[in-house]
Amino acid sequence: MSSVLSDKHFHDEAVAYRFVEARVWPDGPVCPHCGGVDRISKMGGKSTRIGTYKCYQCRKPFTVKIGTIFESSHIPLHIWLQAIFLLASSKKGISSNQLHRTLGVTLKTAWFLSHRIREAMRSGGLDPLGGAGKIVEADETYFGECENFMPSSNRGGRPYTKGGRSGPSNKRAVVALVERGGEARTFHVDRATKAAVTKIVTENVDRETYLHTDESRLYGDADQLFAEHRTVKHSVSEYVRGIVHTNTVESVFSVFKRGMVGVYQHCSEKHLHRYLAEFDFRYNARQALGMTDTVRAERALKGIVGKRLTYRTVA
Repeated sequence: MSSVLSDKHFHDEAVAYRFVEARVWPDGPVCPHCGGVDRISKMGGKSTRIGTYKCYQCRKPFTVKIGTIFESSHIPLHIWLQAIFLLASSKKGISSNQLHRTLGVTLKTAWFLSHRIREAMRSGGLDPLGGAGKIVEADETYFGECENFMPSSNRGGRPYTKGGRSGPSNKRAVVALVERGGEARTFHVDRATKAAVTKIVTENVDRETYLHTDESRLYGDADQLFAEHRTVKHSVSEYVRGIVHTNTVESVFSVFKRGMVGVYQHCSEKHLHRYLAEFDFRYNARQALGMTDTVRAERALKGIVGKRLTYRTVA
């Protein structure tokens, strides 16, 4: 039995360039400087970098790396492809320390490389979840301590909790929306207030949806916003009532927390949204939807264009 990682594009730089070019430029090379598609030729010669083209409209050289997360990176492209596959195929993620040991790069390189890949996994401009006859589950959780915690002046630092009781107020709040049989979206918010949660739900869920939540007062206005709002009451040990439950969104939180505690162990609050994007990506391309590790890695590769991170933007 041979491993997928034995494929040529994971080990040969010229093959890796052709592999990426076929996915970024399915109809042929496109100049990232002027957008031209005519009068482009591939440069050759021993002194020419692999994968270099020249556009004779703007007279500038370019490679497929320009305008992607690979731009200005000195890491070989086949190493990038290995890292993308490893991050996409590990259910709970893979740490920078593990990437550093596996790929033979420095720890600093592995950390920045993984953040760039998470940026490629991030999706935006999505259609609303749910729709007529569909169910979306919403819930919030608290994970890790806030780094710049400011107590609430009107509640003495106490957060809103499901039963109205006091709880830890210095935790990072994460709100999640999950369509049953569909996709998940998670959001890091400064405070899980009713206004913040309502804004997220209304902007990301179709109004014809059946919304299922727990008894939290954060969703108190959902009856007027959606086709139907049903709740389960966890405070009296009610977790399922017919088809009404929040077990799907709880399972999303479970995988996320196990990954953050068991694999990543530490995450700065300013980077939390990138880790959430990573876990969302893997859930939305899970095996239950017919996605294999290879398909998931190729899906991540499609997100490399138009996304650029520098050390200044992530440090």
